[in-house]
Amino acid sequence: MVAVVALVIADEEVDVVEDEVSMRSLLTEGSSLSERHANNIQVASVIVVVEAAAVVASVIVEEEVAAVVASVIADEAEVEREVVAEAIVVAEAAVVGALVQRVDRNRSSYVEATDYRVINTNAIAQEPHRHPGVFVARGKEDMLVTRNLAPGISVYSEKRITIDEATSTSGEAVNGDAPATTKVEYRVWNPFRSKLAAGILGGIDNIYMKPGGKVLYLGAASGTSVSHVADVVGPTGTVYAVEFSHRSGRDLINMATHRTNVIPIIEDARHPLRYRMLVGMVDCIFADVAQPDQARIVGLNAHLFLKVGGGIVVSIKANCIDSTAAPEAVFAREVGKLREERIKPKEQITLEPFERDHAMVIGTYERSAQ
Repeated sequence: MVAVVALVIADEEVDVVEDEVSMRSLLTEGSSLSERHANNIQVASVIVVVEAAAVVASVIVEEEVAAVVASVIADEAEVEREVVAEAIVVAEAAVVGALVQRVDRNRSSYVEATDYRVINTNAIAQEPHRHPGVFVARGKEDMLVTRNLAPGISVYSEKRITIDEATSTSGEAVNGDAPATTKVEYRVWNPFRSKLAAGILGGIDNIYMKPGGKVLYLGAASGTSVSHVADVVGPTGTVYAVEFSHRSGRDLINMATHRTNVIPIIEDARHPLRYRMLVGMVDCIFADVAQPDQARIVGLNAHLFLKVGGGIVVSIKANCIDSTAAPEAVFAREVGKLREERIKPKEQITLEPFERDHAMVIGTYERSAQ
């Protein structure tokens, strides 16, 4: 009768020759005894080998190898089934315990590997971008970042970087002591998740957003880009975030609970009169509504809320406006529609390689049509 006590396939090659020799010697010793006690010796051998397998399992686990192979072959003579079954249970328990220990170690290693906070002031330093409120983190790879208005909190699992900065303006030593520093947290601005970040990396000359400014954001979605705009304008600024979808609006509201300078508005941007009591005059309108009448929507909101000379940043997705025409033709038509809404275009860039068939048009709101 063959009784397989336990079998776990190894991930790595482990030298267990000595342990195998000891197990085989136990079986050989048992088989060399008189045939009169063969049954008892076989049962005893099973128990001894199982105990040895448990010891080997604990040793292998300490070496971080999830491999335990313990098989016992009995002679054709009958062996007490209860004793063999008990031996199998003991072996399985030993193997399971060994695997549980390894899983626990792997789980702790995974938690450490997926920690999004990076604290390495020696390798990373920040410097201001030419757009106020935006920064560039210099390190192994340069990254676009904003100063986190809610330290310790991520909005879309973005990486956060903590940098030691001098508290004094000059950063020089005082009375011979080292300059006092404080930890400042920055959030990496992913251009593949934010069209505004893609536009900044594309070379926009002016985003019309700065610390202390007021921004009307049309098409806020779940608040990914809105959170970075809130970081840019800072605690003295305000972001009015308009989103029509109630599902995305829930995420937007949750994000706004940690950023008090964000005012979420769950409403259709085609009807700005419905939220006219919530929004004051703003310095800039950012629009990413991806609708065929996007230019009209921007014009309606600009007439009500945008200061004369205020900035307008519009993200245009060609396929959402006209999927049959060439993207360049769609962009040209949209620029013409913006002119009809008293918006003077200043620049136009493509969002390649971050977004396909997307363009960003930047302009200013004028008192009369241009």
